[in-house]
Amino acid sequence: MYYRRPTPYGARYSHLPAQQREFATAEARHGLGGVLSHLRGAAYVNHPLAVTAADFKPAQLQTAAQLGLTIPPTLVTNDVEQAHMFAADHSHVIYKSFRGLPRDDEGHSGAIWAQRVDAGTFDDSLAVTAHLFQAEVPKTGDVRLTVVGRRMFAQQITAPGGALDWRRGDWDQLLHVPITVPTAVETALHSYMSEFSLVFGCFDFALVGEGGGLEDWVFIECNPNGQWGWLPDADDIAEAFADILSMSTEGGGAR
Repeated sequence: MYYRRPTPYGARYSHLPAQQREFATAEARHGLGGVLSHLRGAAYVNHPLAVTAADFKPAQLQTAAQLGLTIPPTLVTNDVEQAHMFAADHSHVIYKSFRGLPRDDEGHSGAIWAQRVDAGTFDDSLAVTAHLFQAEVPKTGDVRLTVVGRRMFAQQITAPGGALDWRRGDWDQLLHVPITVPTAVETALHSYMSEFSLVFGCFDFALVGEGGGLEDWVFIECNPNGQWGWLPDADDIAEAFADILSMSTEGGGAR
């Protein structure tokens, strides 16, 4: 089973009154979802429960650090004083959302890009919800690393003007260059995939230096259902997916 961002269960019930809509959505999730999540002998790429578990950024950062990967100094808080103290310890601080924006009334989803924040604007409104702050990494470039099974596909990305978040601009203007993954990073990522029971994941790293050693690769996040069709090596990635799914079928069991 290739499980990747299916239509939300509630999308087809928007015409129903609120209580009926919630009932129908829950029934579909527990009925159809329950069946699809428990197919005996099926190979999942990735299992829905694995995707859910791997989607929490605090868990990602903690696991990456435990495996020896470098992560940015990070604070998760809704306390304004803690936020001020964190900002005082770092020259530049960025804010990242834990999730993308929810869908609007017309069904369109959105995104909040990683952005530098001014600690002078911090006030009691931070208490409303949790925030993710990180020290800005003095990066020399970015890497999108796609893992499919035991295969890795790494592209160094350069955004025009050195944008803080390369996703924010015109993707047609991005420059991609294949980059060799250090052995220590490969080893850590295979362990990361095993830790979360993932077969597929899209990792983002910031490079500090030439990128030849473990210390040059700063772990940013892993999207267990990330985009990859836009990458220059998309054909090779698709082939890796096909190999995993076809071998699973031929083998007659789960991998």
